[in-house]
Amino acid sequence: MALTLNHYSIRTADINASRDFYEMVLGLTVGPRPQFAFPGYWMYRGDHAEYANAVVHIIGISQTDSQGLNNYLGDRNQAGQQGTGPLDHVAFFADGLAAMLDHLRGLGIAVRERTVPGLGLHQVFLNDPDGVVVELNYPAAEKIAMDAARVSS
Repeated sequence: MALTLNHYSIRTADINASRDFYEMVLGLTVGPRPQFAFPGYWMYRGDHAEYANAVVHIIGISQTDSQGLNNYLGDRNQAGQQGTGPLDHVAFFADGLAAMLDHLRGLGIAVRERTVPGLGLHQVFLNDPDGVVVELNYPAAEKIAMDAARVSS
């Protein structure tokens, strides 16, 4: 069986804050979404003509009318809607570490960084508006080059 990650979904009471986060922080764009009986956005990385590029699905939670969502995806305990619950984080491979760190600083987004020993991987962790942890994985060589540039300047 061939297996690849298609997308992840976030249930949120503030779909616009989530949309803004994924647009401004990760550069994803709003694209086509089926006519579901509940609000939401599909956030794309790449061509909107290919639905497989919709890597984040934002699902709107309505306190007054949740029937459409409940009928389609099932009811969930509203108390457990913050953070990642039993899911620890979602990770993406990325490039352009220095530019992304500058971008995140400019947006006032706090990050946690670490380099994985022996893998040549530098990780940047941040939280979306609902507390979902997003991990961005960069080649460790980018971190080394960034640190060397700071020392020489």
